[in-house]
Amino acid sequence: MTSQGPAGRPADSADAAAVADQLPRVDDPLGPAARVARGLVEFVEQMLTIAWAETRKLRRDSTEILTRAVQPVLWLGIFGVVMSRARAIPTGPVGYLDFLVPGILAQSVLFVAIFYGISLIWERDLGILHKYLASPAYRTALVAGKAASAAVRAVVQALIVGFVSMLMGAHLRLSPLPLLGALLFIVLGAALFSTFSLAVACIVKTRERFMGIGQLLTMPLFFASNAIYPLSLMPRGLQAFSRGNPLTYQVDALRALMIQGGQSTMGYGVDLAVEVGTLLLLIGIAARLYPTTVN
Repeated sequence: MTSQGPAGRPADSADAAAVADQLPRVDDPLGPAARVARGLVEFVEQMLTIAWAETRKLRRDSTEILTRAVQPVLWLGIFGVVMSRARAIPTGPVGYLDFLVPGILAQSVLFVAIFYGISLIWERDLGILHKYLASPAYRTALVAGKAASAAVRAVVQALIVGFVSMLMGAHLRLSPLPLLGALLFIVLGAALFSTFSLAVACIVKTRERFMGIGQLLTMPLFFASNAIYPLSLMPRGLQAFSRGNPLTYQVDALRALMIQGGQSTMGYGVDLAVEVGTLLLLIGIAARLYPTTVN
C-alpha cells in the first residue's frame, strides 16, 4: 500500500511495523536517578523515531507542501496588497503588508497542523495504530513524535511564505537571533495545533466528523486572533476570546521577531509561557486519549 501524507491518505503499514519494532525499552532494575535518565533518553529516541517515520512521507508526496503554500501566498498577494493600498486597518509605524506576514505565516502553520490528526484515524483503520500501542513506547513519545513531524512540515512551509513575502517587499529581520526565535515559535505553534488535532481525532474517531470539526475550528481560531488586525480593533468580548487563543500569542511573538519595527504587545515571556504550557497540557491529554482510539 502506498504511503501518503496526513491530509487524509493512508500511511505505509510496512514502515509503521518497522517503526514499532524500533521502539524498545529495557526493564533492568536501576536506581531512581538512573531510571529517570534512562527514561528521558528512551523518550527522546522514541519521539525521534516516530518523527522520522512521519517525515519520510514528505519525500513520497513533496507536492503536499507546495499545494498547501498556495493559500497563504494568495492571502499575501491579494488581501495583503489590497488592504495595504486601502490603508483601512491602522497598524502604526509598520506597513500593513509587514504587519500581515507573521499572521499569514501563523495561519499556514495552523492549517498544516489542524488536520494532522486524520492520519491517526487512517492508522487505526489500517491496523498500524495497534502496532504502535502494542510496542513498549511511551504514549507521550508517540504524540510528541507526530507533533515534531508536523513542526518539520510547518518550517518548510514557513520558508516558502517568508521567501514570497520578501519578493513582495516585506521588511523582514534576517539576523540570526530573531530568525531562531521565529523558528522556535513556528515549531511550538505547529506542535501545539497538531497535538490538539490528535486529541480531537481520538474523540471523534471518524474521518467525516474530523474534517467537519477541523473546518469548524480553523476559521474562529484564525479570525479571532491578531493575525490580520490588531486586538485593539476588536470588541471587548472578542478581545477576551482572542487572549485565550494560542494563535494570538504565536502571532504576537512572530510579529516582534520577524518584522523591522515590530513589537510584542504581550511580552516574549508571556508568549512563550502560553505556547509551551498549552503544548504540554495537550500532549498529556492526547497521550491519555490515544489508546481509546482503537476502542
